[in-house]
Amino acid sequence: MKYFSIIIFVGFVAVALGNNWQNFLDYVGLVMLVVAVQNAAAFLLGYGSARAFSMPSADRRAIAIEVGIQNSGLGLALIFTFFGGLGGMALVAAWWGVWHIIAGLGVAGMLNLLDRGVLGSRAVVREDPAGSREGYTP
Repeated sequence: MKYFSIIIFVGFVAVALGNNWQNFLDYVGLVMLVVAVQNAAAFLLGYGSARAFSMPSADRRAIAIEVGIQNSGLGLALIFTFFGGLGGMALVAAWWGVWHIIAGLGVAGMLNLLDRGVLGSRAVVREDPAGSREGYTP
């Protein structure tokens, strides 16, 4: 399902960008900056909130990704269904979708490198016999 959902999501984003290509070219600089700043703040807020509640490493990561990557596909569907595909709104949602693909893959890749010890300390996530996950740093 992971690959299927990514394909559907990329399809939504491609249609929105294709239908609003000139708007995209005209405003991408401004939209790109706003989306990147908001997305970085969302990742940090998700991770920081989970850490403040002393959640295990795996849960902190999951919450950071969930908060950082909101559902742009849903936003596009709502824009086209209820707002007639208004160019400016579709542009923001489409770039949001593109950025979420870039940022989500980047954060997941960085966390993978951290787990393998390539970027600093090695964080390991293990399961105990009861099935709960506990993050620890050896």
